[in-house]
Amino acid sequence: QVQVVESWGGLVQPGGSLRLSCAASGNIYSIYTMGWYRQAPGKQRELVARITSGGSTNYADSVKGRFTISRDNAKNTVYLQMNSLNAEDTAVYRCKIDRGDGYVYWGQGTQVTVSS
Repeated sequence: QVQVVESWGGLVQPGGSLRLSCAASGNIYSIYTMGWYRQAPGKQRELVARITSGGSTNYADSVKGRFTISRDNAKNTVYLQMNSLNAEDTAVYRCKIDRGDGYVYWGQGTQVTVSS
């Protein structure tokens, strides 16, 4: 079995920061890419950030300079440091783990709300 556990999101003030984590465990052969997606009500799911096993990163234009993705390969964990949050960042965030061979695992999703 494979288990994907995401940290709690929460309510954050505009301009504030929040760190998300996602840890994978179980019978996983290899993890090549980890990423974060988000979906706000009435909007399509979008890629926020992703990181390869070699450390290469990719960010959505809307979060560049504000969000930082990182990973701990020994712990099969990916992190998303979110700074300078605004209302447009309000969404359900989901972790995606890609083995690179067609196998994909998803986290359950956690709510992040940016509001005063």
